[in-house]
Amino acid sequence: MPDTNRTVRVRMAPSPTGYFHLGSARTALFNWLYARRTGGRFILRIEDTDRTRLVPDSLQDIMDSLRWLDLQWDEGPAVGGAYGPYFQSERLPLYHEWGERLISAGLAYRCYCSEERIEALREGQRARKEPIIGYDRHCRTLTAAQRADLEASGATSVIRFAMPLEGETRFVDLLRKIKPFDNDHYRDPILVKTDGFPTYHFANVIDDHFMEITHILRGDEWLSSVPLHVNLYDALGWEIPVFAHLPLILDPSGVGKLSKRKKKGEGGEELLTFIREYRAAGYLPEAMFNFLAGMGWAYSPDTDLFTRRQAIERFDLADINPAAGALPLSKLEWMNGHYIRGLDPEDLAERLLPFLAESLAQPIESLWHNPALPVLVPLIQERLKTLDEAAALIDFAFVEEISYDPQMLVAKGLTPVLSLAALQAAGSLLAELPFTEEGMDVPLRGLADRLGVKVGQLFGILRVATTGKNIAPPLFGSMIALGRARTLARCAQAEELLRRM
Repeated sequence: MPDTNRTVRVRMAPSPTGYFHLGSARTALFNWLYARRTGGRFILRIEDTDRTRLVPDSLQDIMDSLRWLDLQWDEGPAVGGAYGPYFQSERLPLYHEWGERLISAGLAYRCYCSEERIEALREGQRARKEPIIGYDRHCRTLTAAQRADLEASGATSVIRFAMPLEGETRFVDLLRKIKPFDNDHYRDPILVKTDGFPTYHFANVIDDHFMEITHILRGDEWLSSVPLHVNLYDALGWEIPVFAHLPLILDPSGVGKLSKRKKKGEGGEELLTFIREYRAAGYLPEAMFNFLAGMGWAYSPDTDLFTRRQAIERFDLADINPAAGALPLSKLEWMNGHYIRGLDPEDLAERLLPFLAESLAQPIESLWHNPALPVLVPLIQERLKTLDEAAALIDFAFVEEISYDPQMLVAKGLTPVLSLAALQAAGSLLAELPFTEEGMDVPLRGLADRLGVKVGQLFGILRVATTGKNIAPPLFGSMIALGRARTLARCAQAEELLRRM
C-alpha cells in the first residue's frame, strides 16, 4: 500500500494535441483542490510524445486556460521544479534506459514485426470472426540468433512489454469497485515506438514514479489502462500510486459522452466544449470554477454557490460521486449571472472591455476613458448572463451614428404624425431640463399627460430615437450616458425620419 505519510503530489498531464477541454479542466480542478486541501503539490506535465498529432498553439491554450481558472501549478512549464524536465519529449533518455532495463530482466523484448504484418494479423482475425486481440506475441520467443539476424538486416523494432501470460490483475480505486482484469486482454503492448518515443502508458508510469506522484486523479476513460500500468509498476519494482478515476461528463441530454464538438438544441447550435470557448463567450472564471467543482462533487447537499476558499476547506475525494452526469449548462448560465451581479461595477467594466473592443472595433484604452462606460455598466449589470451580451445593449453610446428601421419610431397606437409631435415636444423639453434622472423624469411624464399619450409610448419613441433599440438600458441613464448634445442631435435625426414617412 502507498505510504500515507508522504506529501501528496498530484499531476495534470495533458497532451498538446488539441485545445483544453471542459472535462480536462474538471480533472485539473479536482487535482488542484486535492493538493490545496492536503497541503500537497500540483504538477503540470506535458505529454507530447505523440508527435504526429501536435497542435501548434495547444500548449499555450492549456496554460492560458489553467491560469484563467486560477489553477496555478506548483511545478511544470514556466515554473520549473526539482523533478523536471516537465515535457516528455525532453525525457527520452529516461524511457530508453528503463526500456533496456526491462529487456535485460526478461520483462520486455524487441519486436521487429512490421505494421503490415500486424494489420494482416487483425484482418485475419476479422475474417475468421474472432475477437481482435491484437498482437500474437510472435517476437517474444525469438532466439538470440534470430534477433541478431534481424538486427543485422537493419530491421526496425519497438520495445514491447512482456505481460503475464495468464492470471488476473487486481487494483483498488478510491471511487469505485473494480473487478479483476484478465491479463490475456493486454497482448504485450508497445512501450517504445520505432521513432524512439515512448507510448503513453510507459512514459506515464516512468514519469509518475520519478516525479513521486502519490495520487492519480483522472477521467474514467483511463480505467481500462490501469491493469497494464499496475503490471509495469510491479515489473519495475515500484510503489503503485493511489488511483481515483473521476466520473464521466455527459452531454446536456445525458445520453452520450461530452464530445469535442457536438450539436445541441433544436436549433442545432454548437455546444461549447473548450475552456477558450467559454472564456470567449463571456463566462467568468469564478463561475466556471464553481461550476466545474460541482460536477461530480458537492460542497453540501443544499449549496450550489461557494467560494474557492470554501471548496478547498471542504474538498474530499470520498465525496466524489463516481456516476456519470449530464452537463448542466443552465446552471452555469445562472451561476455566471450571479457572479456578474456580485462584481464591483468598475471591475465589471474592466472585464467587459475586451468584448466591447472586439464588437465595436475600438481600442480598449479609448473605451475605458469614455465617460459613458461608468454610467451604463451599473444599468446593465442585473441583466447580463454573460459578458458578451453587453455590447448589444450599450454599443449605441460608443458610436457616432446609429441606424434603425424608422418604423420603430412609430409608437404602438400612434400615427407617424402623433409620434413626431411627441418627439418634437420631448426634444424641446430636454433642451431646457436639468440633465439628470430626477430632472427629466417628472417633466417628461407630465408632457405625456398633456399630449394625451401613454408614458410608455413617449419613452419608447425616445428610446428608439436615442439608442436605435426597442430594448436598451433604462432611458434616462442612456440619455445621460450620451449627454445632452448627442441626445438632442439623435432626436433631431429621428424627427427627420418621421417627417419622411
